[in-house]
Amino acid sequence: MTEQAITESLSLDALRATVEARYGAVAKRVAGGATDASCCGSSGCCGTTSETWDPITSDLYDAGQTSGLPAEALLASLGCGNPTALAELREGETVLDLGSGGGIDVLLSAKRVGSTGKAYGLDMTDDMLALAMENKAKAGVTNVEFLKGHIESIPLPSNTVDVIISNCVINLSGDKKKVLAEAFRVLKPDGRFAVSDVIVRGGLPDAVKGSMALWTGCVAGALEESEFISLLRHVGFENPSIEPTRVYTREDAAALLVGTGLDASLADGVEGKIMSGFVRATKPATSAKKAMSVRSCGCDDDCCT
Repeated sequence: MTEQAITESLSLDALRATVEARYGAVAKRVAGGATDASCCGSSGCCGTTSETWDPITSDLYDAGQTSGLPAEALLASLGCGNPTALAELREGETVLDLGSGGGIDVLLSAKRVGSTGKAYGLDMTDDMLALAMENKAKAGVTNVEFLKGHIESIPLPSNTVDVIISNCVINLSGDKKKVLAEAFRVLKPDGRFAVSDVIVRGGLPDAVKGSMALWTGCVAGALEESEFISLLRHVGFENPSIEPTRVYTREDAAALLVGTGLDASLADGVEGKIMSGFVRATKPATSAKKAMSVRSCGCDDDCCT
């Protein structure tokens, strides 16, 4: 079953509601004082849907990076990478985190861009936004703003952001082309797209691709490597690349399947085909004309002038 088949059988609104409910449950657990409210919990977000070790979200941040941040920000981190460590953020830049959750990557970004920069976080889940605001207050940062909205329709003007980061969120969208087009729109010329995400290398078994538990677990909806690169080029980005940060073993695959209702033998067909990766691309300095052409003809770079 393809991403299109899943999103046709389940509307975008219904998919969003499913994702929001699961991630909102994690935020409530963290806000309520839980110390184990990670993605491997029964709320079912990135990673497995059972109380087992989670190969996707484990060991992403070291103590030096998170020093001084609220514990709740780390507990609500549901990502698959550490984009702030790889995005090469600079003093004075404006950063936008797509799907910012409890706010850990926004708070880390705010430190890196300094008092002359700004870090935005965008999330659709009220409970996550409330938790993020609490974490912002506890951290005592003033150059952070959290926005409510969908990553398919970013509530910021065009050409206003230097860097877009995201941590294992784009795979959750039912319209990834629109997400990338919106990212392209809000970036300034020469702006950088620098996200961590789960990516597929080779085809996955149909049962895995059709599992809603694994969609909200950041696997079933993940883009294939070449497709991700193609979509980035299609919306106007230059120099797209994917750097693998972790390729999941059979043991990892088996952990992802726990609690999904799928046969554990499917791990054989998943081994080595799922990876966490760092995805980079750049908005050209002369992108306005090119973006207009892509939108008007609705085709790839080869036919648009």
